[in-house]
Amino acid sequence: MAQVEATTERVIAADAETVFDALADYSGTRPKLLSEHFSEYEVREGGDGTGTLVHWKLQATSKRVRDCLLEVSEPTDGELVEKDRNSSMVTTWRVTPAGEGKSRVVVTSVWNGAGGIGGFFERTFAPKGLGRIYDTLLANLAAQTEK
Repeated sequence: MAQVEATTERVIAADAETVFDALADYSGTRPKLLSEHFSEYEVREGGDGTGTLVHWKLQATSKRVRDCLLEVSEPTDGELVEKDRNSSMVTTWRVTPAGEGKSRVVVTSVWNGAGGIGGFFERTFAPKGLGRIYDTLLANLAAQTEK
């Protein structure tokens, strides 16, 4: 099994603290950022950053649905990590200053992919598909935080 990685980034015209706080607000802002690819969103514990346990279903394609139960941590300043209890997927959000009143958000998901021909297609197409989903989420984040 090879590791699969999908990375997307965007510069947002809002300071890093505002953007990070919006991302870490699982009970308020985060549901507003999600696209139609997400369903059954539910905060089960916490709701703001470290200690949050959140559930959703991610429908990457018409046939591929992941049931995600994510534990949230903040290992360093400006970093939010979501570890899926139901799979090997780990998503890391990094928010850093990018000039006056701007921030750069980089989201990276990694997981252990399938082997064989199925794994080849997963490594080829899954990062692009997940990238499109995260592009939408980051656009929604910009709309929520830019003034």
